[in-house]
Amino acid sequence: MIAVALTPSAAARVAAIAGRQNKPAILRLSVDGGGCAGFQYRFGLTEAVEADDAVAERDGVRLVVDPVSLDLVSGAEVDFVQNMGGAAFRVSNPNAASGCGCGTSFSI
Repeated sequence: MIAVALTPSAAARVAAIAGRQNKPAILRLSVDGGGCAGFQYRFGLTEAVEADDAVAERDGVRLVVDPVSLDLVSGAEVDFVQNMGGAAFRVSNPNAASGCGCGTSFSI
């Protein structure tokens, strides 16, 4: 099983953001304690892949996750969605027992 996955929509958005910022197309997903449901997703462009990162690649874009966060998001898919409420990266996480309405935090 792939540890984490990136949808075509998310890959295209990361490529666009990285291009505008003149950075490598590498999106880091990490999990922090906090948020309204217990854990919170964090996204950010990163300059490099660390030796112990899990890496998923799609269309030349890499999604990287550190080992501690990977325990909480293994099997997850990162998507980019746009709707009337705005635009955001969303995580479909099979490990989450519940999540908040905004989709940025979850519990196990």
